[in-house]
Parts: sequence; C-alpha cells; structure tokens
Amino acid sequence: MTVEITDANFKEIVLDSDKPVLIDLWAEWCGPCRMVGPIVDQLSEEYEGRAICGKVDVDANPNVSVDYGIRNIPTLLFFKNGELVDKQVGAVPKAVLAGKLDAIL
Repeated sequence: MTVEITDANFKEIVLDSDKPVLIDLWAEWCGPCRMVGPIVDQLSEEYEGRAICGKVDVDANPNVSVDYGIRNIPTLLFFKNGELVDKQVGAVPKAVLAGKLDAIL
C-alpha cells in the first residue's frame, strides 16, 4: 500500500525507516505525475515488506520539497538508512524505478 507522506511524518516514515523508501513528489495539477502515480502504487504492492513506497503532495507539504531542492515534478527520491541515495526527475517506465529500488535492497 502506498503511504501518504507529509511534512509532519517524513522523519518517522522515511528517515527512521529500516527499509528502503521510494518517495513520489507530485501535485494534483501535474499531468506527468498522474502517469507516475499508478506505477508507484504497483511498486508498493510488489515490494511490500521489502520497501516502503510513499507519495508527498508538494502543494500541501512544502517543507520536503524545500529540504531536498525539488524544482520539477514528478521527482522520485530513493532513501536507504535515512540517506538520499538516488533521484529520478520526470516520468519514466516502471522498469527504471524498479531497477533503482532493486539496487538499494
């Protein structure tokens, strides 16, 4: 299940996680974000128990965007042991995101 990540729960869900975390930074008005969203949902199911997949609405949660210098969406951030280890900007095929997740498992 895809987790809703907010400014308030970011530390608990992402930085304190003992599993790799994929975050989709998106907004309702963003066309490419609507293409990536279902892919993140699929990855969340496929990697259940091995990784956490979450979404941050950048309009409602500006702190995460500011903290990580997000200038374009969709941006996907990959964390391991609380550290940012990879980043993908723009819509890409599912295989690209799965490969990046596999690399940090």
